[in-house]
Amino acid sequence: MTKRFATTGIAFAAVSALMAALPADAADNPHGGERIGTVSQIYDGKLLPDDAVSTFRNIDRLFPTRTIRAGGTVRELRPADKPLGEVSFRLGEETFDLYDVMALDSFTAMIVLKDGKVAYETYQRGNTPETRWMSMSVAKSITSTLAAIAIKEGKLSGLDAPVTQYVEALKGSAYEGVTLRDILMMSSGVRWNETYTDPASDRRALLKAQISQEPGSAMKLMASLPRAAEPGTVNNYSTGETQVLGEIVRGAVGKPLAEYLSETIWVPYGMEADANWWLDSPDGHEIGGSGLSATLRDFARFGQFFLENGVIGGVSILPDGWVRQAAGPTTLKDGSKLDYGYMWWTGWTEPSIADGAFAAIGIQGQNIYINPKRNVVIVTFGAQPKPTGKEPVDPLVFFDAVAAALD
Repeated sequence: MTKRFATTGIAFAAVSALMAALPADAADNPHGGERIGTVSQIYDGKLLPDDAVSTFRNIDRLFPTRTIRAGGTVRELRPADKPLGEVSFRLGEETFDLYDVMALDSFTAMIVLKDGKVAYETYQRGNTPETRWMSMSVAKSITSTLAAIAIKEGKLSGLDAPVTQYVEALKGSAYEGVTLRDILMMSSGVRWNETYTDPASDRRALLKAQISQEPGSAMKLMASLPRAAEPGTVNNYSTGETQVLGEIVRGAVGKPLAEYLSETIWVPYGMEADANWWLDSPDGHEIGGSGLSATLRDFARFGQFFLENGVIGGVSILPDGWVRQAAGPTTLKDGSKLDYGYMWWTGWTEPSIADGAFAAIGIQGQNIYINPKRNVVIVTFGAQPKPTGKEPVDPLVFFDAVAAALD
């Protein structure tokens, strides 16, 4: 079967490289023959519903990828003792239930784990348990976790490690004097505009660098940015920071992120299926802030792994207290508090704050919600029409209601 690539803005040479870099298991993709849109259409929010669905479950056809290998004994996800019952909650003057939210927020799959067991699971719009779906910025939380593992293994010297110690390409740039902690908190002080739909934004410039498929182009962009504030003093959400984080981890561990993720979590924790991760060039470096596609159940297993403080075989592979620190509010140098952890979002609703819940969140409806008090993990796949701002129902309000309904 001939694979169709979305190639808007990609030169012929880059297209040839993409075709040569088809994942080895592409033939096993149950959705591999579907028509897909372009990566620019994803970020512009210009995909019709069916095209959005087929594109989001075929993102490994947009760029070269590296496989995150599964293997060994699969961690079984058994049915929960008590399945999820009716979920109903009020938001303003209106009442919503699960069916409303699935439709209104354009969720195409959802799984709910209670005590590590499946309390609810559904696949919509043709998705199946074998479907690999894009994570978008959920990947940021995974890259952050790889940094934590590298610290625990002694390959990263700690949160005060200077960025330029591990990323040669950023020496002499505005990243001089920036630490790993600054990167994890997105407080490097380096100027950045994250507006997805603005073709002139830094986020779109990073996407263009990825589209170019030129080795080193992403770090060349990051090295060109000016400083806007002193490191550690201002939080500014930046996908560029996670590209830098990915380079830090790769420089520290001396291997690709996909390989490191496979050997530290994917295989030892018992993921069921191979996953894929976008590269900046053929056989190049992973995109630290997006482009990881995996199955719903394996994203849920990752959430459970993090909920359990990274314990594998009775021993945590994360630094002591990492989950509490990474998923809780952080503090800038002036003492001001951030409702943001180490590339994890802290809860913003009253119930989630009370429960210490937090989430990995990606544009267009991708979520891993973790509630440690109620021992609940919820994962959604989404196909919302725009990157942000098109969720009629605040997903965290819904997730809080689901978690409460399981008590």
